[in-house]
Amino acid sequence: MFRFGRVRPQTRGPGLALIAPIADRLRKVNMQIITQPVPAQDGITRDNVTVRVDAVLYYRVVDPVRVAVDVADYSAAILQVAQASLRSIIGKSELDDLLSNRERLNQGLELMIDNPAVGWGVHIDRVEIKDVALPESMKRSMSRQAEAERERRSRVITAEGELQASRKLAQAAEVMTEHPAALQLRLLQTVVEVAAEKNSTLVLPFPVELLRFLEHANPAETPDTTIPATTAPVPPSGPLAATSTGLESAAAAGAWENDALGSGRAHPAAPRAATVAQGTAQR
Repeated sequence: MFRFGRVRPQTRGPGLALIAPIADRLRKVNMQIITQPVPAQDGITRDNVTVRVDAVLYYRVVDPVRVAVDVADYSAAILQVAQASLRSIIGKSELDDLLSNRERLNQGLELMIDNPAVGWGVHIDRVEIKDVALPESMKRSMSRQAEAERERRSRVITAEGELQASRKLAQAAEVMTEHPAALQLRLLQTVVEVAAEKNSTLVLPFPVELLRFLEHANPAETPDTTIPATTAPVPPSGPLAATSTGLESAAAAGAWENDALGSGRAHPAAPRAATVAQGTAQR
């Protein structure tokens, strides 16, 4: 209440209040919690991403005298402080914090707005970031990143499953090595599972162990690596020996005559070789 423009120290509560006409002027102040939407603010995050963020503000008046005297329009003042604080918190934060760590950002934004509002007689109850709008290109990049991350996780899970399966198979192989009958039982079980599906064709695998057993039972004969000794030809005896000797001498004489025709020389043993050949032919 103002009397001749001067504020009265006593405030009037709800209900009837007596005032002096012309001298007193009454100003009403809402003491309820006020909800104030903060318009969307464009900003660039610390990791250079353009975003558009809006929020909502909840506050109430705790000192009506200071609100009426110190601030001309406390609602507009609170709104401007909220917008400036929201742009500041956007520039100090990264995109991942805006998307996943909003509780900490809400607390920081509340402290930034409440600091000047306390001097105006206003208490900030709560500040909430409502929505973070991203560009379409950033949305597509984030979707590709999430898809690649899911694919990486699926490959890791598949590799871990194969590793565990290989270990179990190795243990099963050790057991079957100690007990060969287990392999035959497993083979029969596989045949039963295949035949239970009403198939017209039955594939029966042939065990490798049986081939190894047959290989050990019938060892292959090793080839004889001994090289047979070569026998020298026995020279003929008698008239045949003389005939062959004479023929060889005649052939040698003929070859020399051919060479002599070309070179103009005669072999000295040629007449003797021809005589021996004639005597051999008469016998």
